[in-house]
Amino acid sequence: MWVIFGLIAIIATCINLYMYRTGKDYKLAMAMGLSFTALTIVADYSMVSDWVKAEDWAALLDVVPTMETTLWVLTILSVFLNVIPIFSELKDKK
Repeated sequence: MWVIFGLIAIIATCINLYMYRTGKDYKLAMAMGLSFTALTIVADYSMVSDWVKAEDWAALLDVVPTMETTLWVLTILSVFLNVIPIFSELKDKK
C-alpha cells in the first residue's frame, strides 16, 4: 500500500508544480501531494508494525535501516517541492 501512496504523492507533486507553472490554482494538488506523503509514511510504519508483531526480526534488520534514510530524504524532498510555489508567490509579491 505504501508504494501506491508514494506513487500518488509523486504524481500529485508533479501536478502541483505543473499547475503552478501554467498559472492555475495549485493548492489542491499541493495538499494532495503532502497528504499522500504522510499516508505513505503511515502505511510504511504499519508494515513495520506488522513485522514486529510477527517477530520477523530478519525483515526488520534488512529493511528498516535503509528505509529510514530513504523516507527522510523523500519526505524532505516532497515537502520542499510542494512548497516551492508558495515561496515563489511570496517572493513575487515583494
